[in-house]
Amino acid sequence: MAVTDKVDTAALIQHRRDLVASDAVLRISEAEAAAQASPGDPDDERMIINMGPQHPSTHGVLRITMELKGEVVMRSRPVIGYLHTGMEKTGEDLTFLQGPTNVTRMDYASPLFTELAFSLATEQLLGLEIPERATWIRMLMTELNRMSSHLLFLATNGMDLGAVGVMIYGWKEREEVLRFFEMVTGLRMNHNYIRPGGVAADLPDGWEDALAKILTELPARLDEFDVLMTGQPIWRERTQGVGVLTTADAIALGATGPLLRSTGDAWDLRRDEPYLAYPEVDFDVVVGTYGDTFDRYAIRLNEIRESMRIVEHCLHNMPMGDYRVDDRKVTPPPRARIDQSMEALIHHFKLFTEGYSVPEGEVYAAVESPRGELGCYLVSDGSPKPLRMHIRGPSFVNLQTLPHLLQGGLVADAVAIISSVDPIMGEVDR
Repeated sequence: MAVTDKVDTAALIQHRRDLVASDAVLRISEAEAAAQASPGDPDDERMIINMGPQHPSTHGVLRITMELKGEVVMRSRPVIGYLHTGMEKTGEDLTFLQGPTNVTRMDYASPLFTELAFSLATEQLLGLEIPERATWIRMLMTELNRMSSHLLFLATNGMDLGAVGVMIYGWKEREEVLRFFEMVTGLRMNHNYIRPGGVAADLPDGWEDALAKILTELPARLDEFDVLMTGQPIWRERTQGVGVLTTADAIALGATGPLLRSTGDAWDLRRDEPYLAYPEVDFDVVVGTYGDTFDRYAIRLNEIRESMRIVEHCLHNMPMGDYRVDDRKVTPPPRARIDQSMEALIHHFKLFTEGYSVPEGEVYAAVESPRGELGCYLVSDGSPKPLRMHIRGPSFVNLQTLPHLLQGGLVADAVAIISSVDPIMGEVDR
């Protein structure tokens, strides 16, 4: 019996080796098979090329391997990881107080949203109720950030398709919003402004006039975008019917944000799973019909207008009160008191060197970023640092749609499609 067992085992091992070998043969790409085909075989024309990671139209260090038959994309695969910085693992070595400084660098086009998701998750673990003014300031700042992110999309989307003038216009209008951010937070991006317990500082004197100026000037500029692109025949030919996505496919692939809403599915966390003070403001969820590149462009253009409605409501209805929670366990003392009180100095020192302990538990908090559902999953073991941190980056998930969107299209269409997905590689690789 022992000999028989050995023989059977050897036969089984050989059989598995044969299966692996045959599977390896099956996995030879069609391009490699074409190289062995006869010269008259039409598949001979297929070839594999790399688009990126240094291509200007991949919006960062994104590499896409494409199998082409002439100018037609037969298959494609996004390759990521060139920008990987390990921010989630780094976040487990930082205190909850230091967390926003880390996460704000993930989506560098809309950093305030990542700060918000992290802060909401931390506040749920702490059981904190933040002041009403802090809530409205957060809503004001993130909607302005949505506007600046979409303006950046319009600028780069136009440049990708040859409308170089649009790049200049979109960049200029975005600059006005960034100037307001600098006035409020001291920085144009990577703000570390939204923190657990509220915001870093109150709105400065003169913020109403600076905001009113943006709201007054921007509508006319958006009308110019309509003239330059929306009704332009060449623009429509390059975008309509290109990169079509159905609702079923979008849901199956986990797509959210403008990518999902372009298919006609009006899913928006601000309305469907509301947070902050969104139930108190009036805005519409913009949806498309065909799920193509044009719909994704039009949605972002009109979402700027809807964000302006929210911002205007914040301007006229900003409540008074504290901009951060009055809890000495998580809030540092006022700067002026540090020079006057030894207790305040010690309190400040311990908070910024040791952090504050967060009760044990796990939580997931999600917000509607310009690219879709941005979620933060935190696990606390009762120490001042997260035991585990994971970010659901919408750019990362939305990239799954690229092989589906690119298949059967032209190489020239690939540029338009990638731009319409609007990936931020800092959020993808993080």
